[in-house]
Amino acid sequence: MSDGIMKRMGLIFRSKANKALDRAEDPRETLDYSYQKQLELLQKVRRGVADVATSRKRLELQLTQLQQQSAKYEDQGRKALSLGREDLAREALTRRANMQSQITDLETQYQALQGEEEKLTLASQRLQAKVDAFRTKKETIKATYTAAQAQTRIAESFSGISEEMGDVGLAIQRAEDKTAQMQARAGAIDELLASGALDDASGLGRKDDIEAELERVAGGTDVELELARMKAELSGPSSGPAAIEQGKPQQSEAQPQQDTPRINYNK
Repeated sequence: MSDGIMKRMGLIFRSKANKALDRAEDPRETLDYSYQKQLELLQKVRRGVADVATSRKRLELQLTQLQQQSAKYEDQGRKALSLGREDLAREALTRRANMQSQITDLETQYQALQGEEEKLTLASQRLQAKVDAFRTKKETIKATYTAAQAQTRIAESFSGISEEMGDVGLAIQRAEDKTAQMQARAGAIDELLASGALDDASGLGRKDDIEAELERVAGGTDVELELARMKAELSGPSSGPAAIEQGKPQQSEAQPQQDTPRINYNK
């Protein structure tokens, strides 16, 4: 397998692993973990300050004891010298001198420990301030992230509802189109049945040509009568019935009368 293929496979694996880690990572858990680590570091610094303070206190006790012993040798030498025991006085002063050298060394160590304690105390205070600030920022970020996560879920829910409502809208539109199509078809069939272009299989609504013509003439007569009545109402009450009668169609006087056939019973 060539190096190029290996590099591509490695890149694909790293990209997929990074994507999987992004999905699995919760920023709130990461912040809590970082805060916990800072608390542990602060605890170590405080423990160091306590250890240095303990050592300093121990040196302080030793210095107090040595100083008391040195003062005791000085008193003993003074008493021995007052009693004429110069040899005892010299021995007491010699021991005091040796002890004074130890006191000087302890004082040097004590000052060094005191300086170290002050540095660690200052570092502990600064670290405490940083940890407190980080805790405040951490809680703010967690609250913001939680709110953003809730908003995202709500937006996704609304998006799903919008998609479902879109599908419902399409279904409603199709139903309305189908209903309108069926109504138009029913109206067209009614018109075809009324015009006689389409035979009514039941035979109930079918009319022949003569009946249709009679209905048309009757309808026209009704219109003429209604028109004559309205004219009579407009012209006045004196010409009411006469005008209506005038509106009726007159039978032509010139129409030849048909002779009634006579029957001869003498045959």
